[in-house]
Amino acid sequence: MSNTENINAVADVAVQAEESAGAATSSKSGKLTLLPLVALVVGSELGGGVFNLPHDASAAASPGAIILGWVITGIGVLALALVYQNLSMRKPELNAGPYAYARAGFGDFVGFSSAWGYWISAFLGNVSYAVAIFSALAFFFPVFGAGNNLVSVIGASICLWLLHTLVLRGVREAAFVNVITTIAKLAPLLLFIVLTLLAFNYDKFTFNFWGNATADGFEGLGSVMGQVKSTMLVTLWVFVGIEGASVFSGRAARRSDVGRATVIGFLATLAIYILVSLLSTGVLSQPELAGLKVPAMAYVLEPIAGKWGSGLINLGLVICVGGAFLSWTLLCAEIPYVCGKDGIFPRWFSAENAAGAPVNSLWMTNGLIQIFLILSLFASTAYQFFYSIATVAILPPYLFSGAYALKIALTGESYDENPRGRTKDLVIGLIATVYGVWMLYAAGPSFLLMMTILFAPGMVVYVLARRNAGEHARLFNVWEGLFALALIVAACVAGWLIYQGTISPF
Repeated sequence: MSNTENINAVADVAVQAEESAGAATSSKSGKLTLLPLVALVVGSELGGGVFNLPHDASAAASPGAIILGWVITGIGVLALALVYQNLSMRKPELNAGPYAYARAGFGDFVGFSSAWGYWISAFLGNVSYAVAIFSALAFFFPVFGAGNNLVSVIGASICLWLLHTLVLRGVREAAFVNVITTIAKLAPLLLFIVLTLLAFNYDKFTFNFWGNATADGFEGLGSVMGQVKSTMLVTLWVFVGIEGASVFSGRAARRSDVGRATVIGFLATLAIYILVSLLSTGVLSQPELAGLKVPAMAYVLEPIAGKWGSGLINLGLVICVGGAFLSWTLLCAEIPYVCGKDGIFPRWFSAENAAGAPVNSLWMTNGLIQIFLILSLFASTAYQFFYSIATVAILPPYLFSGAYALKIALTGESYDENPRGRTKDLVIGLIATVYGVWMLYAAGPSFLLMMTILFAPGMVVYVLARRNAGEHARLFNVWEGLFALALIVAACVAGWLIYQGTISPF
């Protein structure tokens, strides 16, 4: 996962490096050309999720289904990336993130719901990061177990509140931290790809290719479509943050390079993800991969390279995800802070302290993270659960972004002065919208129902925000009222099903 501040910090380093090397970037000093833009896209997209891909992708899917899952995700996420790139040019006045597109296209309540989902996704993603960090540390210090035992939760809580204190004092992450974490990602990933490629067993890869074998210790994995659906949240999780690529627009020597860099960087990242997930299936069988703990990549490498290989992967994950934990601590607080300034959240969230830190937003956000860290004690697969809910929560912002791009392409809004590319943008918006709907279907009713429990309290916040803004008239139009009512009903149903034990949050 990535964020604007993280990207901008790395971009500053890239600009300085290019200038110090005497590169002729353009007539304007300090602008980025295609190559550093591609590097920035790759660095911002690669996150902690890649380190557990061998397990997560194979947990309920065969190699053939994994390939189909990546094809669907590749098309959908690329369309989504192009949507954000297109909207950044067609709607330059909307610069407050995905929720701004949802609000502009479909009204305040839909915009709020997108912002609320984005916030939930961000802080639950941070919870999953904390579990991943201490699960990796367990390789060196077994006392941390699976990353969500009492010792791990205490350790994660200490880290959380230390970062909280730093941010309250106005401290922001230094650019060199981002450079270190980027190197920490790429070095073990490239080593993993090379070693698993050398150890790749084609017969093991092709055996039970579609997951229908039931002999020799294998169990059938069900229909191919069901297997593909099982990979969807996994494959989208590793691309959460794709919207950050549009941040590069203002730093590019040529604006056209942004689109090229987005495509090239995305394809490079996609290639890494595909190689990591598929090469693993040529080293260990599907049941073996499904039984690995976080981070699975380390345990795939251990039979090939020994303890030093898995130790390197675990160390790389700790550094990489540790940097991401810092970045997303900042982002989590920034979302409600910006929304508070815009009037979508209550103004209380927009308060700053003397150091310019979003104090109220930070306290609320980190308080929620602390609560969910404690709840992780009761989860058997805490990392997978929290990233799954985080991924489902971000689906509304992504869906409405694609739908907004489709809407303005259909109506011709913002195409009067530059009508070129309208048909292409319509197709891209349609693909991104269909992908968003498909993802809601693939998430399944259990996760969607559990998500409504987190979304329903947001309506109280929305009403407070509207009252705070002096809007005492009707808060919802007819469609918004129906949507709000459906959300409340779904949350009540979810609560009842959890009480009955029909669905379980853990």
